[in-house]
Amino acid sequence: MSRIVYLNGQWLPEEDAKVSIFDRAFLMGDAIYEVTCVLDGTLLDYAGHAARLRRSAAELGLTLPLDDDALLAAHHEIVARNEMKSGLIYLQLSRGVAERDFAFPPEGTEPTLVMFTQAKDVLVNRAAETGISVALLPDLRWGRRDIKTVQLLYPSMAKMEAKSRGADDAWLHEDGFVTEASAATAHIVSKDGKLITRELSHALLPGVTRAAVLELAARHGVEIEERAFTPDEARDAREAFITSATNFVVPVVRIDGEVIGDGAPGALTRELREQYIASRRATALAPA
Repeated sequence: MSRIVYLNGQWLPEEDAKVSIFDRAFLMGDAIYEVTCVLDGTLLDYAGHAARLRRSAAELGLTLPLDDDALLAAHHEIVARNEMKSGLIYLQLSRGVAERDFAFPPEGTEPTLVMFTQAKDVLVNRAAETGISVALLPDLRWGRRDIKTVQLLYPSMAKMEAKSRGADDAWLHEDGFVTEASAATAHIVSKDGKLITRELSHALLPGVTRAAVLELAARHGVEIEERAFTPDEARDAREAFITSATNFVVPVVRIDGEVIGDGAPGALTRELREQYIASRRATALAPA
């Protein structure tokens, strides 16, 4: 059976869902997105994702056509319609259909809102057991990375370049400091046990999982430094890891081929992953 997707208020089989070639997302990359994880049929960290969606929309002057209650109901409904127990919900909001023009279309243009599911066992992640390797690459993305736009070409190019170098992913850097991974937040643990992650700014996305993990770490007495760190600091760290909604917490064990710590997932990284999964399960949103 094909997936049931959401398109502008309609529930349709995926093969029947069509978006105009004049949609601004297609022509101009004029769109934002969010990804919410589903576990046990419930929504993880939903409030954070909904808040970030509204922030991204406000930053670009986009209109989200659903209020808070309707947006939550749509998330629950797409899970139910697809009988999904574990996986991801992808949501995309564009400025809508208009003649191609660099100027935004007239006020009142109807936005395009799309949602679809991707079923997968989010708890089965070999990388969480073995760790991943990353390659350091220059950050050539646009300057407003705090907005979750669909402008993902350079992150895709960076990931493919990292793979061509034998690495699993890229860590991006500019002006001598690491910004983030191709699609995740970068963290290190210093030799004296401090969790170091870059402070929020236009340079990186305000990760929902990042916020949850920092809260968990602080609750368990881990000292946190929110500041930029250099590639050399990362190579010299006791541990390194990434956080994202799709992967939770995943260790980084090699950077540009250099082993981090003892080359195995670190104790704090493993503990934070376990705590994150347990806490998010306990606070996940089930249908009313």
